Amino acid sequence: MSRLSLDSVKWKEFVLGNLFDIQIGKAINGNKIQGNLGEKPYITRKVTDNGLDNFIDNYPREFLYSDVPVITIGNETAKPFVQVTPFYTGTKVNILKPKEQLEKEKLLFVGMALEKACDRYSYSFTANSTRLKKQIILLPVDANGNPNWRFMGEYVKQKQNIQTEKLINYYEKKLLGHDVTTKLSCVNWKSFWLEDIVDIKSGKDIYHRERLEGDIPYITATAGNNGIGYFIGNTNATLEEDCISVNRNGSVGYSFYHPYKALYGNDTRKLIPKVKGKYVSLFITTSITKQREKYGYGYKMGTGRLKRQKIMLPVDENGNPHWEYMHKYMQKLESEKIGQLINYYNNKELE
Repeated sequence: MSRLSLDSVKWKEFVLGNLFDIQIGKAINGNKIQGNLGEKPYITRKVTDNGLDNFIDNYPREFLYSDVPVITIGNETAKPFVQVTPFYTGTKVNILKPKEQLEKEKLLFVGMALEKACDRYSYSFTANSTRLKKQIILLPVDANGNPNWRFMGEYVKQKQNIQTEKLINYYEKKLLGHDVTTKLSCVNWKSFWLEDIVDIKSGKDIYHRERLEGDIPYITATAGNNGIGYFIGNTNATLEEDCISVNRNGSVGYSFYHPYKALYGNDTRKLIPKVKGKYVSLFITTSITKQREKYGYGYKMGTGRLKRQKIMLPVDENGNPHWEYMHKYMQKLESEKIGQLINYYNNKELE
């Protein structure tokens, strides 16, 4: 079967307000969200994680938007995302509901077209609902000059299938290097001061007005996206690879491993493991994150507290951290997850 091409169809300009009903989210008090974690997505103006900021619950149901799938787009960021499950959001996020029901794949195509058309928006010229209703976007058309929804849906599915195939090939090759039959015997555990396991360094803020475009991960106090808040072109003394980050502010206590070179903001702490290695570092990040519940906005995880933070680790017969066990344990978990992922996508292809 020949692949669909964007050059194989005709294109036409459409007014966004003729295709979508556009409204803003209901006002949610962000202060009430803290400590109110649950299962419903809370969508904000973030430019990553599909706009997902957190999962909340126990908030009045009249604030929950349930008529999905829809597109959300932040006022200042103008970054469109497709939402397929009921969600909460606030007044700085626009909700684009199609006038005729459209599947997720068709909305994803519109989202890509909308992103190209919305690069003119900024913090001083926001993508508010009034402007979005008049926004012009370019879409494929059918023989009658109407949006060619079928083509858009099939094109996105084609792209998804190609990416799925690449993903399966990547992980199948990765799986070959793992001993998935490794059996891990029970070990003893012991608590260690964090400062005995890692060297702890402060981050350094790079403010919004200072940030340059680039591809260096800038680690901030976020709970998602592996701690990456932005990609920038700046550099400073915090630039380092093979490190662990811990949020001292914001989403306090979350910890992530960064095998790549990255910069670290002051709301995080950079931890340099005294015994380096991907799987050992992943084990340590898990142990640190398990301690996060005792921290919060009024009790931050600063450098002093981090140094005297205790974490539980497996130990060898001499009472020292059992690095080999940690390595094999995390490698085994990764192998199991890869196997589950491959089975999921293989079974999906059969549906």
